[in-house]
Amino acid sequence: MPDRDGAPNPNPSPNPNKPERPPLLKKSKTIAAHFSGPLFPAVRRVSSTSPSSPRFSSESNTYSASSTSTSTSASTTHDANFGFGDRDYVYPSFLGPHTARSRVNFKSTSKSQRNQLELSKLPARSESMPSNLTSEGGGAKAEPKMKPKPKLKAEKDLHALSIQVSNPASSSALSSESSTSVNSSNARRASGHSNSWILFLLKFVCTISVSHTLYLRNEVSKLQEENVSLRRVCSHVDLASAGITELKEVNSLVYFGNADSRIVSLYMVIFILVTPFVLYKYLDSLPRIIDLLKRKTTKKEEVPLKKKIAYMVDVCFSVYPYAKLLALLFATLFLIGYGGLALYAVGDGSFTEALWLSWSFVADSGSHADMAGAGPRIVSVLITSGGMLIFAMMLGLVSDAISEKVDSLRKGKSEVIESNHILILGWSDKLGSLLKQLAIANKSIGGGVVVVLAERDKEEMEMDIAKLEFDFMGTSVICRSGSPLILADLKKVSVSKARGIIVLASDENADQSDARALRVVLSLTGVREGLRGHVVVEMSDLDNEPLVKLVGGELIETVVAHDVIGRLMIQCALQPGLAQIWEDILGFENAEFYIKRWPQLDGVPFEDVLVSFPDAIPCGVKVAADGGKIIINPDDRYVLKEGDEVLVIAEDDDTYAPGPLPEVNKGLFPRIADPPKYPERILFCGWRRDIDDMIMVLEALLAPGSELWMLNEVAEKDRERKLTDGGLDISGLENIKLVHHVGNAVIRRHLEGLPLETFDSILILADESVEDSIVHSDSRSLATLLLIRDIQSKRLPNKDSRSIPLRHSVFSQSSWIREMQQASDRSIIISEILDSRTRNLVSVSRISDYVLSNELVSMALAMVAEDKQINRVLEELFAEEGNELCIKPAEFYLYDQEELCFTDIMRRGRQRQEIVIGYRLAAAERAVINPAGKSEQRKWSLDDVFVVISSGK
Repeated sequence: MPDRDGAPNPNPSPNPNKPERPPLLKKSKTIAAHFSGPLFPAVRRVSSTSPSSPRFSSESNTYSASSTSTSTSASTTHDANFGFGDRDYVYPSFLGPHTARSRVNFKSTSKSQRNQLELSKLPARSESMPSNLTSEGGGAKAEPKMKPKPKLKAEKDLHALSIQVSNPASSSALSSESSTSVNSSNARRASGHSNSWILFLLKFVCTISVSHTLYLRNEVSKLQEENVSLRRVCSHVDLASAGITELKEVNSLVYFGNADSRIVSLYMVIFILVTPFVLYKYLDSLPRIIDLLKRKTTKKEEVPLKKKIAYMVDVCFSVYPYAKLLALLFATLFLIGYGGLALYAVGDGSFTEALWLSWSFVADSGSHADMAGAGPRIVSVLITSGGMLIFAMMLGLVSDAISEKVDSLRKGKSEVIESNHILILGWSDKLGSLLKQLAIANKSIGGGVVVVLAERDKEEMEMDIAKLEFDFMGTSVICRSGSPLILADLKKVSVSKARGIIVLASDENADQSDARALRVVLSLTGVREGLRGHVVVEMSDLDNEPLVKLVGGELIETVVAHDVIGRLMIQCALQPGLAQIWEDILGFENAEFYIKRWPQLDGVPFEDVLVSFPDAIPCGVKVAADGGKIIINPDDRYVLKEGDEVLVIAEDDDTYAPGPLPEVNKGLFPRIADPPKYPERILFCGWRRDIDDMIMVLEALLAPGSELWMLNEVAEKDRERKLTDGGLDISGLENIKLVHHVGNAVIRRHLEGLPLETFDSILILADESVEDSIVHSDSRSLATLLLIRDIQSKRLPNKDSRSIPLRHSVFSQSSWIREMQQASDRSIIISEILDSRTRNLVSVSRISDYVLSNELVSMALAMVAEDKQINRVLEELFAEEGNELCIKPAEFYLYDQEELCFTDIMRRGRQRQEIVIGYRLAAAERAVINPAGKSEQRKWSLDDVFVVISSGK
């Protein structure tokens, strides 16, 4: 089939019926020439195939010399054969397919031959071709199959536009230089990887060869010396005997066999020594080598192998605690084995002796001094150095292990192996007095164990406890650092084996503190082993108490510290001296509540049970038939049944027991009814969160017509809103009237605007705005107390100095403290001081009747922790209804100077439905609870008072 120019097709289709396939696109190399006119530059494709020409020889595949000196006529004849289909300068190479031409294969030639051929491939310019366009090698050029480096399209275009061909010779020269540079760069890039490995192999072979050469030279010298010695021996001794000849041959074989083993040992030593360095240098190339061996390519980026191995070692040392010791043991064994192999290679002893010498060099750094020879000495010194390094590492590991263990003990991370102990969770300012009360409670059993778990450093906790300067009387206090919210830390302090758990309120505000206490209770309920003892939770807000009880169930006992202090302040304001009695009852230093069963009292009425204990005072009965309900101050006709327990006030749980019934003489005593209540005027300085609860208690205790004055910085409208939100019905108050004053209690002019001398009781409250800071709150309370006493001393008339009590005579007559003490005889001031240290200062000055602090709350917590049933007793005695603790005058029970025993007074008190638990003499400063010698007769005065538990009716 002819071409487009009329020439016959050199490759006709063998099957004329089969449709002709479209021409295939061939890879081509294009060169552009600049000329003006067309939009696209003229391009010519240098095809990989060539038309038939006398310049090519298919047999030799080489150019002849005649082709380089072709005449002008031959060139003209060749140009005449140039057809339109043989050139592609009319259309650019990227606009469409071109006709396929037959491909001529060439044999490979050397680089020099290729360079010579490039110069001989310059074709003659055709007449039909534009004068400024030349071809690179003509249609007869056949390039080797070398894949050029890929370029971007924009780079190709820019390169094509920048080439200007001036003459055929320069064009051919540029083409030749370009082809040569591409081929050389490809050759360098193809052999880039093999050169590094060849270089490495050469280095390795050279190292081995040099080492082996030195060793062989040494052996040759030894053999020459032996040969000389053998010749000398042979010159004097006849060696013709066959037996001797055979013996020498055997010895020679043994020697050379030994020499072969030492050579192998030397090679192994050198190989083991060089291998780590080689691996460290070419470790990252190992994955690529493996990919090359497997003939696969990995395109994704991988982490270097060095980093992977370092990470694995780091994880191993972090996860496994004994990995360091195992690594040290492996290093020691490796050093002994490697050193023994090296000694065997350079020495003349056996391998077992070399191993023993290696061990002795590792264990003893001075045992290598007796080695002889250069080789053994060098090896022994190296082994000794490695042994010293291993010994230093071993000392470091042992030192780190000991330091870590000591640090763990110091930081309180070790486990507590205790049982039947008291566990305290949290840290607050109440902890000191709480530990003191628990130590006193455990004194009768020789001391106990108290464990404290808090989120503080163990050393700091121990230092703060040591500052208390209190004798714990055999009780051990163990501190551990941890969080009560984490089960692992709770198990660390044996929470499931504790007989009592106390959860202290934090120093945060009320809501945050109660929320944290709730989370701690949830953590305690999640202990899988269960709890043996009960949980006492200190709450800050009374409104949050039901939620904690709902979560904890029957195991939870709550003590609302704020509510306890508020109720005690009201009781102490209405009955001066009651705070000291509460302190004696709540603390373990004097008498306290105990509940115990006495089978010998079954069937005995409570009237006789009351006088059956010579060293205790019965106060109530725990009824077994009523689900363990505790009845305080029961009826005299109640008869104890089986399972009932008796509630008493005693010195300790092992200091009392029932005895025979004493003889009681009731006699005649005055039947005086309780005097009626009179209206009172009370002043509140400050604002508390539970002030609405205090107002409701006052409403229940005060007589109608009483007044409650409130001085604080809260606006009057905000006060009514807060009181209403707290559940107080202001319009429903019948006994008291609220009088509001806005002001600051630490500013003198605000206090001077009040009739301070007319108040029956003044309560200085810890203000809500500064309750988070104990020091700030106590400073405000103390400043308010001093200002009120100073204003009162200026307004009240002066007293005769002779009427001043003896306890005030220690101060001078002109002292300002004496004036304040005189003012305190007219009105009662109850101060709420949170810090016990500040409380001691105020109590010594006697400018306040009594100071209530967190110490009373600590006492209540300790008592409930020892016996959770006591919490029900305290709740009833603190309540505004039911039985209460009161102080009654002696005229209710006896006549002046009447001689009676305390048991007789207890019998007379039962006529008034009261239980007499103590007394305070007129000349005494403190009351006596559960007095000793109850059957002893003594005279009583009407100025004496008695402490009783009254029904409150």
